[in-house]
Amino acid sequence: MTSGESSTLKSKNCPSQYIATQLQFNANEYRPDESCSKTAATRFSAWTPVTNKASNQQLFQDRTTLILHWFDLWTDQQRKHFLHLVLRRCSKSQIKFISAYFMETVPVSRVDFTTVLPRFLSLYILSFLSPMDLCAAAQVSWYWRFLSEQDCLWSLKCVRRGWFLPHSPANNEFGAWKKHYIACAASLDFLSPREAAGIYGTMNEALTEPEEQEERRTEHMIRNTIRKKLAQHKGTALKTRTAWLTNSLSGGTYTSSIKQKSSMQPWSLTTALVQLGDKCRHDTLPSSNMHRAELNSTLNSTCQNTMASSSVERLPISFHSKLTVKCHTQSPVRVLLVSSRLPAYELVLCGTRACVVPLLFDYSGMTLEALLSLVQSAVQGRPIQSVGIMADGSTEEIYFIEGLSIGERSVLKPRVRAFWEEMCGWVVPASQAGSLDFFLPLAASAAGQELLSKFSTLSGLNVRAPTGICTGSYKHILSEWSGQGEYPPLLYLGEGPLLSWCRQAEWMEQILGTLRSQLASQLPLLSQETRGRMLGVFLWDHINLPVITIKSEVIQVLTEGLVEVIQEIPDNPLEFLGNILLKKCAEDCMKKSDLVPVNASYRFQSSIPEGLCDADWRSSICKELLRSEKAHVRLLQAVHTVYYTPLRAALDSNRAIISSANLVLLFSPLLDILETNKVFLQDLTERLEEWSPLQCVGDVFVRFCTKLPAYTNFFNNYPNALRTIDKCREMLPVFQAFLKRYNRTLTTRMLSLQELFLCPFSRVEEYVTLLQALMLYTPPEHPDHTHLSSALNTLLNYRGFINKLKGDFKQDLKLVEVQRSIQGCPNLQEGGRYLITTQDVTLLSCLNEDIAPSFRMYECLSELGLFLFNDALVLSERKEWHVPFSLAVNTSYVFLASVALHSLTVSEITNTKYVQNAFRLESPKRQWICSTDRELDKVKWLQALRRAIRADRHT
Repeated sequence: MTSGESSTLKSKNCPSQYIATQLQFNANEYRPDESCSKTAATRFSAWTPVTNKASNQQLFQDRTTLILHWFDLWTDQQRKHFLHLVLRRCSKSQIKFISAYFMETVPVSRVDFTTVLPRFLSLYILSFLSPMDLCAAAQVSWYWRFLSEQDCLWSLKCVRRGWFLPHSPANNEFGAWKKHYIACAASLDFLSPREAAGIYGTMNEALTEPEEQEERRTEHMIRNTIRKKLAQHKGTALKTRTAWLTNSLSGGTYTSSIKQKSSMQPWSLTTALVQLGDKCRHDTLPSSNMHRAELNSTLNSTCQNTMASSSVERLPISFHSKLTVKCHTQSPVRVLLVSSRLPAYELVLCGTRACVVPLLFDYSGMTLEALLSLVQSAVQGRPIQSVGIMADGSTEEIYFIEGLSIGERSVLKPRVRAFWEEMCGWVVPASQAGSLDFFLPLAASAAGQELLSKFSTLSGLNVRAPTGICTGSYKHILSEWSGQGEYPPLLYLGEGPLLSWCRQAEWMEQILGTLRSQLASQLPLLSQETRGRMLGVFLWDHINLPVITIKSEVIQVLTEGLVEVIQEIPDNPLEFLGNILLKKCAEDCMKKSDLVPVNASYRFQSSIPEGLCDADWRSSICKELLRSEKAHVRLLQAVHTVYYTPLRAALDSNRAIISSANLVLLFSPLLDILETNKVFLQDLTERLEEWSPLQCVGDVFVRFCTKLPAYTNFFNNYPNALRTIDKCREMLPVFQAFLKRYNRTLTTRMLSLQELFLCPFSRVEEYVTLLQALMLYTPPEHPDHTHLSSALNTLLNYRGFINKLKGDFKQDLKLVEVQRSIQGCPNLQEGGRYLITTQDVTLLSCLNEDIAPSFRMYECLSELGLFLFNDALVLSERKEWHVPFSLAVNTSYVFLASVALHSLTVSEITNTKYVQNAFRLESPKRQWICSTDRELDKVKWLQALRRAIRADRHT
């Protein structure tokens, strides 16, 4: 072997040395001649040109081709070794490039997601598995077992089935909830399908012949009984019906019988049909005006009684409409104006009586002129017997429409005065029992009575309002009313809906507000919560079950009953024990006459009769103050006992449910209010124990007002407290289980923790109402007058502070909702901006503007949504699409433009046969021709828009 061959073999053992030798060999082999050009010499040389880029690139391609040719000739082991050497020489960026290339060329198809995702995402994925699947996942690997046995997965499954861990797991304890789930599941009584079929039988089993015959015989007896009842009912109806025709029109038999029946119970369907038939026949015969008047009044009472009864529901639609028209055309009607700001106004509208015209008006978008037009179109020239106003407000003013509160000063403004004069002009005079009824406690304060006096002078009618000394929700409507005549609430509303609305208006508003947006999914849960709240109010106010359960006398009665059961040994021990308890309960009820009966009258029973002096009224109001203060302190004490004490005990025992910082944030302001109200309640109790006509409570209120910073801290911390509760409930399963255990129990009046936090808000409003009532019946020379006046002014200012907090939050919430509803909309949440109203319109385009306006034709381009703010007008394109297999319609808005109000010009377009309800909006660069569906919408929108433009230009 020559030396050249031996050197070649050595170089083959070392690939890098071999490559260098081959390159040198090729360079020597292809050495250029003298006649070759410089380009050829550069091409086959061993050095790399740097300055000449073209030569460098050409040389790189030639050497790459040569290396790839060698790479194709190597074995698989040599190729791997070569790649290993090249990769070791690469930098990090080159390694990342190779990795990305491999991921794109050969993507990963199978990977353990627990090794790639963060732990909380892996736990979230595993939370969707059933208990059996989690147990199977625990057998994959040790890490999968560690994840699948976490307490955050198993605690939710246990709590959902009502299985609570009897102790709090320690920090190092692992898998406690899984063991508890397995123990609870193993102790369940379970029957296999074969065992269940042996005990209960199956649906496919054939009945024996005697059983089948007995079943047919029972069904035949039921059918015969139903036929007999129907025949008996028809026979009774035929015997009691009167003659269809009347022989004498001038005699007193017909009229006397009508008067006799009108004083009895509501008439039956048969009687109503007979009287209506007589009326239709007598209209064709000549008769005197006196007889006509008597007959019309009779038909009016017939229509009212019949339509109020359940039998009218069986009338045909056409007959029902004719009956209603006859009733309306022959007698005055009552008009009930209901504001959309009123909580649960749907229940009020459904509970109106037959001859009452309910009118719902929008609080935020209505104007006085548009409201007059609405009343006029609804009445249609008929006389009005009375007008009822159901709107939000206080004891001294009415929050009628947005931006207009009617009080002592604003009622005499020309615009407001013209509205009331025109509407009251349609009402019959006071000599014919014409009245104006306000469902607000205006008679409970001096300012409210002054407002009622001005309304009486302005309208010339009998103005009535409730005294409002009954606190809680809207129960002031059920209190005594000022003025004379029948009880006003029952003139407009039925008894059942009125009671339900007055007692549960605030809760019903929350329920209805949610139902309007998510009806189908939330209806069962909200219905259950409503029933729970009604049960909680009943047990809390009347039965007082949480207090009864801790009394020793209950235990004593049960003990005596059990002793008698053991001595007698009856056949049915439970029935025997129940009779003993009922007998004992009846004896206690006879002894205690001060208990409130369950079937007490719904109407508020005043503790004093009519016509007594101011001192007796002061005594009654102070008793109401003491009673409501006890109820308020009792609710606050429930928060301390049910929630704070167990959470603090868990924190002190190193088994914390929530952290110490969150505990202080949630309950510290509310506990300060509890201590303040306890002192206030004690002072009130001492004063009323020594009550006299000269006794004072104003100084107690003044001392209470000095501690209002406790309420201020709570109100400022209230949004943070709600966010903290939601955050802890989502992140801490133990706290979520704690809330599920103690929320909506009898000790919390069937309320949740968030709902109990609302008590201080409503209590401040009740303080103002009661103080105004005290001021009304406290003469100026009374020693308590000065302190009451000072406390009332302080609480009125404080109520304004609370209303400002609520208003700011509602405005911010409206802006957030509008921001979400308009796609591509710029930021609307700027300082001082708030939403006034919205309107859906149609965008039009004029085909030819050269012709006269009365002959111009317009074409529809698209649907728009207009959003009016206090400083700008936002125009958006409105799109609607129907949901398949449903009647639902979804609406979306896409941002088009926004115009500043100071640069916007509005002009109306005269109605023609080609266009109706149209108006023009002009900006410096563009104009829009829009139209509404109804004329009332156009009137409301243009008035609101022009008012906003004027206000923006003045500012």
